[in-house]
Amino acid sequence: MASIESLLRAADLPDSSSAKLDAEWLLAAALGKAPSYLRTWPEREVPPECEARFAADLERRRSGEPVAYILGRQGFWSLDLEVAPHTLIPRPDTELLVETALLLLPATPAQVLDLGTGTGAIALALAHERPAWQVTGVDRVVEAVALAARNAQRLRLGNVTFRESDWFSALDSQRFALIVSNPPYIPASDPHLLQGDVRFEPSSALVAGEDGLDDIRHIIGASASHLVSAGWLLLEHGYDQAAMVRALLAEGGFTKVESRRDFGGHERISLGRLP
Repeated sequence: MASIESLLRAADLPDSSSAKLDAEWLLAAALGKAPSYLRTWPEREVPPECEARFAADLERRRSGEPVAYILGRQGFWSLDLEVAPHTLIPRPDTELLVETALLLLPATPAQVLDLGTGTGAIALALAHERPAWQVTGVDRVVEAVALAARNAQRLRLGNVTFRESDWFSALDSQRFALIVSNPPYIPASDPHLLQGDVRFEPSSALVAGEDGLDDIRHIIGASASHLVSAGWLLLEHGYDQAAMVRALLAEGGFTKVESRRDFGGHERISLGRLP
């Protein structure tokens, strides 16, 4: 049997900033341990069945499959979420959307909507931080709705519900104090769609027309019918789309329009308030 240290040393993943961490996560999962176990007991021998799983998972990672899909989970905010290939993998930059949403409304009862919820990451983080809020997450993909509901059940969050809906289509006349969304915003011709982890993620959750703004236009245009007076709309978008999104919000009648920067210094989210 090989030791933890020798298996990690021999893990020949393609060079990247995350290669070492990827191998550690995969081996820890194969062992059913936390990654800290590997550093505490590097000399421990790995059972053959665990070594076989590690080898198989390494091969999947070499093919480019994201670690989150291999493990079936991903951390977001303070939550550990189930993920699957029919949903986007939650990313740290989207936590800015959660941080901003928490600052827009007080911690008193409010109706909040997450459009295109996917794994439920945004809705679940908001529900976790604001027990008085009633959060609704919608997605047109029925498998995503079921996955988000499983995450809510496992996290024991009773103030969040998930529904199948193509944006606002199933919401009738419901109105919300806050609408948040991380919609598709990548242009169809973007070469990054053929590179890295996004090759394995659903294109329907990434691509939005020739300029990447088709879904954002739709959301802005329809939001006024689903916001209360003085309600907020908060959108994530591409690093180079902030000016265009601000213009769309202003054209849609929103006030107090602004953008905020992510951890990399890019204007990643924009928001506006209904008069």
